[in-house]
Amino acid sequence: MEVQWALVCHGLVTLLVLVSFFCGQWPIFQGTFVEKLHYFLTFGAYDYFLRFVGWVCGDRGTNVVLSVEYYCCYRPNPILQVTYLAILGATFYFIVDSSFAYIPNYYLGEIHKYISILAVGVGLVLFVLTSFSDPGTVKAENVSQYISAYPYDNIIYLEKECPTCKIPKPARSKHCNICDRCVARFDHHCGWMNNCIGERNTRHFLLCVYGAVAISLILASRLKEMKVVHFLTAYYGVENSFIGLAPHVSQWLLTFYNMQILLMVFLGVVSLLMAAFFGYHTKLSLSNTTTNETFKWQDYLSLQRKINEAKASTAALKASISELSAESRPPPNKWRSFFRRSPLEDAEKVVKKNIYDKGILHNLCEVVFPPSTRPSFLPAKTKSS
Repeated sequence: MEVQWALVCHGLVTLLVLVSFFCGQWPIFQGTFVEKLHYFLTFGAYDYFLRFVGWVCGDRGTNVVLSVEYYCCYRPNPILQVTYLAILGATFYFIVDSSFAYIPNYYLGEIHKYISILAVGVGLVLFVLTSFSDPGTVKAENVSQYISAYPYDNIIYLEKECPTCKIPKPARSKHCNICDRCVARFDHHCGWMNNCIGERNTRHFLLCVYGAVAISLILASRLKEMKVVHFLTAYYGVENSFIGLAPHVSQWLLTFYNMQILLMVFLGVVSLLMAAFFGYHTKLSLSNTTTNETFKWQDYLSLQRKINEAKASTAALKASISELSAESRPPPNKWRSFFRRSPLEDAEKVVKKNIYDKGILHNLCEVVFPPSTRPSFLPAKTKSS
């Protein structure tokens, strides 16, 4: 029983760490332990490590760590790409080594071996396409076409020049400090891809949950083929219920299929995170919004709410002053004053006006067939001297 509980605790701790690291800044976790753990994992632990290095090695050691940080976080580098390929290769190797021997079985046919190879191959192709394809670099040669394709909304995008590239800055574009280039319809810079996610490579994103499902079906198949439940209930007197069978079945699985259990837990956690990430980007695609624009809209709406609340408070204050300066009136009813509507409730509601959202079908077409890949998107012909 100790082994089962150790595995359960290990899985819960792993899930907590992953959720805190990737999702701890979400509004739903604000003010919770998850947010504090996220801060410790992303900033606090590194800050303590930097202090420790400075205490042991002095300024020279601190400068070395900061140089490594600058290269890893602020310059294009293949570290996360190599890490991703190593994780993918090692995981698939252990799946082949530990689980392919049990295919075909009661639930899975022989074809699932080839489907898994095809899934990994497609994932690698999409990874290469996303990593090495042009995300939509804005240059002097095509800036006028991008300005025509993405008009300014004069809300979060105003007509201005990129101070680094010294060219007009099209709407929905952003200058990436890591890649040192302006990217059309900029979403975010992905360290795992060592590339920006922009207009031309958003369509290559991938979700893969097949591995966790296949391994769980392998385990279920082995349970049925070896008649584990039948032997436990018929020969060992175990109660034929979930509560009675769960500890014994778990012990049997951990004894004979511990590698498959570990792989299934790992792939299950990763699949949940990838599913959430995929769902988030699907929502953005359906509304023709980018991650960068999401933060811009949050800042804009927050500022406008504060301005409107300030206007409403000012109007209410002026009304109160005018009432005090007016002729004497009978004192207002206390109950009416208690239930009186707050002046902040009269503040003008702020509405998000996304001019780029032109319907689900049009939005999806813009992601799958971005404007710069269409025949109509051609560089302007330069006049011959």
